[in-house]
Amino acid sequence: MEMKTNIVEELRWRGMIHDIMPGTEELLLKESVTGYIGFDPTSDSLHIGSLAQIMLLTFFQRAGHKPIALVGGATGMIGDPSGKSEERNLLREDIIRYNEACIKKQLEKFLDFSSSYNPAEVLNNYDWFQDMTLLRFLREVGKSLTVNYMLAKDSVKGRIEGGMSFTEFNYQLMQAYDFLHLYNKKDCKLQMGGSDQWGNITSGVELIRKLSGPDAQGLTIPLVTKPDGSKFGKTETGNVWLDAKKTSPYKFYQFWLNVSDEEAKKYIRIFTLRGKEEIQLMEAEHDKAPHLRILQKELSKDVTMMVHSEKDFQLALEASEILFGKGTTESLKKLSEDLFLSVFEGVPQSNMSKSELQTGIGIIDFLSEKTGIFKSKGEARRTLQGGGISINKNKVDETATVSSADLLNGKYILAQKGKKDYFIVTAE
Repeated sequence: MEMKTNIVEELRWRGMIHDIMPGTEELLLKESVTGYIGFDPTSDSLHIGSLAQIMLLTFFQRAGHKPIALVGGATGMIGDPSGKSEERNLLREDIIRYNEACIKKQLEKFLDFSSSYNPAEVLNNYDWFQDMTLLRFLREVGKSLTVNYMLAKDSVKGRIEGGMSFTEFNYQLMQAYDFLHLYNKKDCKLQMGGSDQWGNITSGVELIRKLSGPDAQGLTIPLVTKPDGSKFGKTETGNVWLDAKKTSPYKFYQFWLNVSDEEAKKYIRIFTLRGKEEIQLMEAEHDKAPHLRILQKELSKDVTMMVHSEKDFQLALEASEILFGKGTTESLKKLSEDLFLSVFEGVPQSNMSKSELQTGIGIIDFLSEKTGIFKSKGEARRTLQGGGISINKNKVDETATVSSADLLNGKYILAQKGKKDYFIVTAE
């Protein structure tokens, strides 16, 4: 099968090359290459930092190469020191096994496993480490790389003064052995990863060149960072997760919708499958009218549909319109309780008895005495007379009543003052 694209050239225009070994591009042009990226199961979900690497595997496969996603069932028990300022807490084995299964399920959503030419594979390094003895590891692997070589790696140098356990120090050797094993058993000649993995990748290449062959290669992509410059990671705070239970599809959608123009231009290259010409046209349109946020809208649509579903995207879109004034009572009623609370997170709340709503409460009493949304009846009446109050997205006047028929999800009433001030009343 003829190569569809020059994968290195594509990764360059997408801004997805950080480090690349001499000879890597030539290898990828010469033949269909098997390459891998490792994902340690330190959580039961991947995040958008991992998504950048999943996209790397996706582009790699679409260019005609064979991708392997390696779940680190063994290395996950040790903990990678790369990019870490302190020792990881070691997880129980049963938790790691559960995390492995969750991550494998997520990976299978993105890669093509049915291709007759270059089907993707998900492997687990626990399969070849579980029966390896310490003596065999020390003789076959530990003997091949010097301590001086290992100490020179940034992942070690950054931690050596503050202290690093022998366990984490050996992570580099374990990852190097993964590459050697895949090179020998799967003819895997390329290891890829985030830029913080360069030291581990080069150790694997060095091990292969000493023990097996000269044609192992490596490349890394820039890390996707949070607004404060810190990396997304499974043990970090402020993450955007791929699991809907950890980051709801609505919040996931909102993350992409609210990125800056500069980030949108970077992310639409990394996180969507759109081609170069289409992206350049979109950027030109965006620059003509930045306030329309064309890039952010297309980016949030593509990524939400890819990670979650078209239905989740549509619900997130409708929920956003509700929050920013375009929604209707009907669209509000369609929201599940979780999505409703997610959309209106941080909105002031008050509680009242559900029994009080059975016979109905006058709107002025409801807004003042019962909920405290207004400090006085007079203030509530004046705002009502000015047409400034909505209940569940319906404009109301001073003659309105609020009853149990108005409850959303049998529990909530959404009051709105003006365009942007929302209040949630919970009836229990």
